[in-house]
Amino acid sequence: MSVKLAFKKFTFSAVIAIFAILGVGIEKSFGADKKVSIGYQKIAAPWISGIADGAFEKSTGYSIDWRVFESGASAMRAFEKGEVQIPLAGSSPIAIGASTGANLELFWIVDDINFGEALVVKRGTTTVSPQDLRGMTIGVPFASTSHFHLLFALEQFGIPLNEVRIRDLDPTAIELAWARNEIDAAFVWNPTLGALLKSGQVLIYSGTLTRWGKATFDGLVADRNWAKENPSFMVNFVRSIAAIDANYRRNPRSWSSSSSQVGNIVKLVGGNTLLTPRALRLYKYPNLSEQASRVWLGGGNKSGAAIALQHTSKFLKEQNVLTQILPNYGSAVNDLWARLATGK
Repeated sequence: MSVKLAFKKFTFSAVIAIFAILGVGIEKSFGADKKVSIGYQKIAAPWISGIADGAFEKSTGYSIDWRVFESGASAMRAFEKGEVQIPLAGSSPIAIGASTGANLELFWIVDDINFGEALVVKRGTTTVSPQDLRGMTIGVPFASTSHFHLLFALEQFGIPLNEVRIRDLDPTAIELAWARNEIDAAFVWNPTLGALLKSGQVLIYSGTLTRWGKATFDGLVADRNWAKENPSFMVNFVRSIAAIDANYRRNPRSWSSSSSQVGNIVKLVGGNTLLTPRALRLYKYPNLSEQASRVWLGGGNKSGAAIALQHTSKFLKEQNVLTQILPNYGSAVNDLWARLATGK
């Protein structure tokens, strides 16, 4: 068989994979600008430390415009406008984006939220059980994982939506409203969660609601076309995040209040160096093998991420947040970059 004939048998995806494995992107071959805009949120996570010290620019060779967003919903709005190619968002805004036709692919699970988000009430109030939420004002960023879990929690508690007042507030606004006694409770993440707990108490964690059947996560999504055109970036970016996460998992105690990693995180997302190490321990950070497996990204429609997105979308439709959903969400999940990063 001639070389020319053999080459014709390769699909475009296979050529992308070969370039990615070799560490030579198609974008380099055709001389495209090596620039990308990436959105992150004020959520404490190991990979954030790499933003502050330039790790991703070093590993990918790209110029990166880092943009910070108050919520996944605002990050996804910027994504759909073409303002960022890769945003960080929770499973709820990702599910909404996929359901409404955004050209996205979920390629990395930043964290299993676990105990990183919670429904908090003010300490010393009469709230001692979920039923005491009736008549209260609750702050939450709409279309977020916290919003999804708040609605699910109220459903499990048997509290109709017309018996509480839910205010759409971003984390910064939640902290202000809490201090002004404008809200009685809030469902939110760190560092705002940590600030509220100075005068509040947890009524229920997201981790508990996950065990009740509705998992949530934070993930990175990419513009599908941009990712295909920049395969070496995608693989090297994934490898860099995986390396930082692995460093944290190997020795979380080294990520102490005096460490440069924690200092970098606080510099970008706020909070303080004393509480941030504790906040990091509230989440789970899947490794490369777990990412590429059916636990999260592998397996198409049967991947853990696709199933979670489907459950989330179905629930949000029942709550009239979505008007339509997809038959399945395998098309919104891409395990290629994680697989290539593992060398498989």
